[in-house]
Amino acid sequence: MTRPIVNLDDLPFAKVGNGKEFEAERAPVSSQIGAQKLGYAVIRVAPGKRAWPYHAHREIEEMFLILEGEGTLRYAGDEHAVTKGDFICAPADSKKSHQLINSSDRTLTYLALSNQVSADVMHYPDSGKFGVWQGDIRDPTGPRTFLAFVKDAAVVDYWEGEGDDE
Repeated sequence: MTRPIVNLDDLPFAKVGNGKEFEAERAPVSSQIGAQKLGYAVIRVAPGKRAWPYHAHREIEEMFLILEGEGTLRYAGDEHAVTKGDFICAPADSKKSHQLINSSDRTLTYLALSNQVSADVMHYPDSGKFGVWQGDIRDPTGPRTFLAFVKDAAVVDYWEGEGDDE
């Protein structure tokens, strides 16, 4: 039986990131405590970095609580300073892209909380792409998981390649 308690100091962190801009450590909490309908993770972002690209979800609503450090929230085209104790809402809304950036010289640590869904569509305005995901959030590499990213210019008509094109 999963214990419903885990201490922040006992979480296993794994590195995530890409290139010079994206560098963070993520510790899953949900699987540690047996959560079913909410997803929890603790994120640590190195100074001057960000964990993920600027993006919006259509189905997943996220909440962030700044635990340590300071940073900048990019949100729906604006920027806001954030610091320890700040709660942030990123609703499921394609017009409300969000991203946390560590704009200080200390590690930025935050709790990320979201609803668990079986499918989502994401938009990445900076890179002009969309992502589609479907599967079991608790098993992201499982056999029935689907994940695809497309650039805006690569979008095709629904009927392309289906039947007669004449």
